[in-house]
Amino acid sequence: MTKYTDIGVETHGHVGLIEIRKPPLNFFDVSLINQIADALEEFDNNIEIRASVLAAQGKAFCAGANFSDPARQEQEERAKSDPASNLPINHLYVQAVRIFRNKKPIVAAIHGAAIGGGLGLAVSADFRVACPEARFSANFTKLGFHPGFGLTVTLPELIGKNNAELMFYTSRRVTGEEAYHWGLANVLVPQDQVRAEAMKLAQEIAECSPLGLVSTRATMRGNLADRVLAATNHELVEQTKLRATEDFKEGVKATAERRAANFRGR
Repeated sequence: MTKYTDIGVETHGHVGLIEIRKPPLNFFDVSLINQIADALEEFDNNIEIRASVLAAQGKAFCAGANFSDPARQEQEERAKSDPASNLPINHLYVQAVRIFRNKKPIVAAIHGAAIGGGLGLAVSADFRVACPEARFSANFTKLGFHPGFGLTVTLPELIGKNNAELMFYTSRRVTGEEAYHWGLANVLVPQDQVRAEAMKLAQEIAECSPLGLVSTRATMRGNLADRVLAATNHELVEQTKLRATEDFKEGVKATAERRAANFRGR
């Protein structure tokens, strides 16, 4: 099995477990998304694995990208004058599409916040087990940004176009109970039971025929990965434009300072 630095990978009978290990907030970068995609490919190539669970250590499930990180801020500055320097972000979306191309069912264990691209990662799974303390947020517009990680395709299909618009336009945090009511979460349990319940669901799936599962999932997902690829290509164009604005800089600063942003539309 491949050696990983940002995730732990285990097998439990016919279920594979991927644990994100970048606590407390589990911010993602190209490396993390690449490792998750690699692990899912390993599971696809392992005839014994029929389903997987995606979980995380720490306070959050995944808080998305850390726009306040100095290294990332330097990259943003380069992107303003040289669009070609945006390749690492583009590469992250390439890795994201690899996740959508995996062949076997995934259950996400959402014990805390799934924010921005972290919401996109949670939605890439087939099912989500959550708790009342979980928070789901597409907080892009509060940053002066555009949604990414394929969410403009995946979120409306999951919770309906209008609810997705509500999440996008307000950047509000949706509670575990609201998520369950909307169908964003399939199961709602106490926080200390989230991972166990996710494993239980994955094990129930894994009792079924492996060939039947792969065949049926391929039918149900259809061309989802191709549609996510097209979506991320468009999302990246919009993000590249907005990344160069004063409003994006203010949105990131305001979020880091935990205050309302003073947007000026430029």
